Amino acid sequence: MSRRHPVALAMLMILWVAAASAADGVVRIAFVGDVMLAESERTGEVAAEGGDPFAHVRGLLATADLRVANFESSAGTQGRPDAEKPFSFRTAQPALRVFASVFEIAGLANNHAGDFGREDFAETLSALQAAGVQTFGGGRDLKTAHRALMIERKGVRTALLGYLDFFPRWFAATPGGAGVAWLDTDQAALDIARARRDGADVVLVVPHWGVEHEPRAHDRQRAAARALLAAGADAVIGGHPHVVQDHEIHKGKPVLYSLGNFVFDGFEDEDNNTGWVVFADIDWRGVVSVTTHVVKIDAAGSPVPDPGRAGPCWQRGEAAMSPCTKARP
Repeated sequence: MSRRHPVALAMLMILWVAAASAADGVVRIAFVGDVMLAESERTGEVAAEGGDPFAHVRGLLATADLRVANFESSAGTQGRPDAEKPFSFRTAQPALRVFASVFEIAGLANNHAGDFGREDFAETLSALQAAGVQTFGGGRDLKTAHRALMIERKGVRTALLGYLDFFPRWFAATPGGAGVAWLDTDQAALDIARARRDGADVVLVVPHWGVEHEPRAHDRQRAAARALLAAGADAVIGGHPHVVQDHEIHKGKPVLYSLGNFVFDGFEDEDNNTGWVVFADIDWRGVVSVTTHVVKIDAAGSPVPDPGRAGPCWQRGEAAMSPCTKARP
């Protein structure tokens, strides 16, 4: 019968406790909707002039371990605007640096990331990376566009997948061309499975979908959300409609169909100028809780916390989301 030295046993115990603590860690990830910093828009002008469109929400976002935003623009210098689109957006370097000072992660599966063509989209990937921002939902070819971004914090490995489900379809990556990941639920199921094989504890899917200005998700969104959850996603957190949409808990997993705008000018209606900051607390088993903070977008397109309005909250085990209260910050 072998004997272990007391010191060795003590060291093993310390390592076991440390590993258990890491595995039991809870990571807070902040998600926001559309961030528009194009040089043609007031929000981009403010950043280029040395202003800070995020000034009122930096403190709020700082409470998260990671911050994720939909980067609704190109950040390259090549190509020409898409002649078939009414708006093409490009973010200049000063505004890109401001974005990077807040967000570590940018979702690129949206209908403006490819406004200036595939080569420009590839340059956008490089520009964000050079600024210190990791990306998901797009890549230099089909395979990389559909590969999850893997992030590890506090012993929890989280995979982020993003998909576009809104025209133009040509934005989709090809085997040899840069572009975004297109939402096909069969392919997404394979992407989720691969993320799990690569070691993901949690898989979060961020689709760009729905009808603009509609406060409720349509049947296509709902069917796709259920398919993504059935394939193994732990939550679905969407955007694109320029308004917040409804939410649900499906078989114990949260779905928020749209977070609305976050930094965006040019809208007059209150619903277009209302957005959500969603904090998803996760551990190795999935989503622990969801907490939402409502923001009001001011005349310059900048978000300002609106503590008088309650967004949805949820904790693991609850059957539905309910309005956040002071007892559930």
